[in-house]
Amino acid sequence: MPGLLQSLQETLGNDATPTAIQALSMKNLFKERVEGETYKEFLLASETGSGKSIAYLLPVLQDLKRTEHEQSDAVSQHSTPKPLNPRALILAPTHELTRQLASFAKNLSHVIKLRVMCASKANTTSAAKFSGTASKMKEKFEGAGTVSDGAFVISKSSRGSRPVDLLVGTPMKLLEMERGRGWNWEERARERAMRIGKAKSEDVKDADEGSKEAPREFWVDEPEMGLENVQWVVVDEADVLFDPDFQESTRKLLGDIAAARGSPVPVIPSSALSSTPDSELTTTISYPFNFLLTSATIPTSLATYLSNYHPSLTRLASPRLHHLPPTLRTEHTSWTGGNKNADIERRIRRVWAEDALVHSKTATGSGPVKLSKLLVFCNKRSKVEQLAAFLDGRGIKCVALTGGAETRKRGSNHHLDGFLKTGGPVLTGPGVCDPAQTPHVLVTTSLLSRGLDFSPMIKHVFIVDEPRNMIDFLHRAGRAGRAGEAGKVVVFGRAKGRGSGRTEEVKEKVRAVAG
Repeated sequence: MPGLLQSLQETLGNDATPTAIQALSMKNLFKERVEGETYKEFLLASETGSGKSIAYLLPVLQDLKRTEHEQSDAVSQHSTPKPLNPRALILAPTHELTRQLASFAKNLSHVIKLRVMCASKANTTSAAKFSGTASKMKEKFEGAGTVSDGAFVISKSSRGSRPVDLLVGTPMKLLEMERGRGWNWEERARERAMRIGKAKSEDVKDADEGSKEAPREFWVDEPEMGLENVQWVVVDEADVLFDPDFQESTRKLLGDIAAARGSPVPVIPSSALSSTPDSELTTTISYPFNFLLTSATIPTSLATYLSNYHPSLTRLASPRLHHLPPTLRTEHTSWTGGNKNADIERRIRRVWAEDALVHSKTATGSGPVKLSKLLVFCNKRSKVEQLAAFLDGRGIKCVALTGGAETRKRGSNHHLDGFLKTGGPVLTGPGVCDPAQTPHVLVTTSLLSRGLDFSPMIKHVFIVDEPRNMIDFLHRAGRAGRAGEAGKVVVFGRAKGRGSGRTEEVKEKVRAVAG
């Protein structure tokens, strides 16, 4: 498709060549589906930074453009149209990743004129302060709704069907849009009561007979999105979205889409997914839409789930799956036995000293040294906050980001300005090159280890806590050395004494995936 090719060349340049996973995608996913044929079911598996987003976006966007004037046979002529009726959905585990994917999809589709939207909320006070009770929620919800940074928030004034080709969001956000805000208030209240030990699950539904307090009233808003038109669903970072923390909401959404398109699928209890099902009793799932999954790792749990319930799914895997990118080097650094935060600071300053040395040998002018930006991964939120505070106190301005951090703004990725890869203008102005004024270090947990495409200025990833497993390590390390860029992952550990044995085990495992 000429327009799509033009956008691709503008994004990657005229000399770009397909990676292994992109070549596999072009060979298998661009075939037009003939009426009566089963829908496509594919898993795209490839190492981090290998261009999986392009591998699935190109066939999806081309098919959406080719079929944009065709009316879906799943749409009921008697149904009331919802405000949003997308033809394709991309599911991703974090709002940061959904925004980046939506932005990239917009860049690829601007010539062929497809409408791409991101479901992440805008930063509005009305979205942040809903109480969950009927009276208060209804009062505050009136009039809420904007389009900001590509994030659409529905409002009473914006009701009416809007043409949307591709919608990107987290499974929980898309469920909220499809079922109505507040659809799970009762379930959440029941879980909370069980968590704090003040009531059993049934107490949320039925108040005690002797209680003077009336049962809490829950209010559910009208659904914002219809699913009848959905022809493509992409599950990005499938190993996360089908793990125990996400799989229930992911499967609920997929089931709702199938039902909306007139072909309901069996509901499989979550408990059944953790056990080995009887092959004779297992009911396979066949969705009435094109179903793509993508991941840089295939854990045993995902492989088993797909084998049991999607046996006809085709797996496309690159030769370097479960390995680090070839341009990413590894380094093991030992703790000195003193202050670990001080050890991390010294290694950061060594990176910048190396930058200054390279600048002195190659610079033709007297401009400021362009210091590298660094990504530091910790296992716990408390460690992120502690390390960031230490570095700030030492004159190294940081961004500390965890799931509950106040800096994690809704509706945009501005809290990651200067760290994420973007097609927008590069930050300029006084102090931009000074790490004491402009953040050059991003400290985070695994929150940002999935799918995000970071700036080429990030050439070093520090892993300061022992990786929970090698899948976690591959994703963290893979934020550098992307798309053929050089990079280095620095792994900290004990060289001797207590804990040194675990460090040696980690080294062995890292060597295995670096080959």
